[in-house]
Amino acid sequence: MKPRAQTHRILPIIALLAMASLTACGSGTSSAPPPASQAPTTPTTLRMINNNGHRLAFHVTPGRRPTIVLDAGGGEDSSEWKDIVPKLHAATGSEIITYDRAGMGASDEVPGPWNVQHAVDDLETGLKTLGATSNIILVSHSQAGEIATYFARANPQQLSGAVLVDASLPPLYTNQEISRLVAATKPQLDAAKQNKSSKANRQLIALAESYVPMHRAYHKVTWPTSVPATVIVSEKTPFDGSPTDAQRWRDAATAFAAAGPNRTLITAKGSSHEIPKDRPALILQEIEKLASHT
Repeated sequence: MKPRAQTHRILPIIALLAMASLTACGSGTSSAPPPASQAPTTPTTLRMINNNGHRLAFHVTPGRRPTIVLDAGGGEDSSEWKDIVPKLHAATGSEIITYDRAGMGASDEVPGPWNVQHAVDDLETGLKTLGATSNIILVSHSQAGEIATYFARANPQQLSGAVLVDASLPPLYTNQEISRLVAATKPQLDAAKQNKSSKANRQLIALAESYVPMHRAYHKVTWPTSVPATVIVSEKTPFDGSPTDAQRWRDAATAFAAAGPNRTLITAKGSSHEIPKDRPALILQEIEKLASHT
């Protein structure tokens, strides 16, 4: 697992072009395996799935429905959920699926600008191949909130609900906020372009190339009213060093939660943007609530 500092280095554009200088870099995290007491009772299987000429790594822990799909934040791969998966499986008995988006973890890189519709297609293809096409709870952190929103729009009948974990949500992306984020991260992007041999830098550049038009379009996208959503917003947000942007992030979560029925807003008190690491028990609690009603 990459050092935490590198995660924060590429978080700004991947997770929504937040300024690296505004985001407090965390200390390194241990790559040691979880204690034996947390080991999954059912083995997790790696499935490599082909889609449009590239391979995607899906990790499946068998179980009953609902199927719980965990989608990592920007700059992260499926290992973001490694401590949560065994606990979630033990608590719910559900099938648990995590995966690496294209260019992350064990999945192939895809050349060209990042395209959210392609990311949605990768997820749709993977779940269809695995036979998970109904009674799904989608759990999405940060950038994955964008994939979740488009997935839900296209496949509302497949979802029993979603837990959006400090997710990138449409109300944030006014023209003014997009301009602020692009300007704030220009020095970081320029530096990345000087070293395209780095996989992380290539991913950063790909995301930046499509960022403005993609997020102008995303600002207009709505969540389907038929899909319940629990919105967990961090107290510190990705913009811990910028009160203006932090408030806009929290306001976007509030506006999203208020815009439709069956939506709940929860604040992760004291948490940074990395809620899966800071407040995993809160995420587990909210997933279990949804699972108990399906």
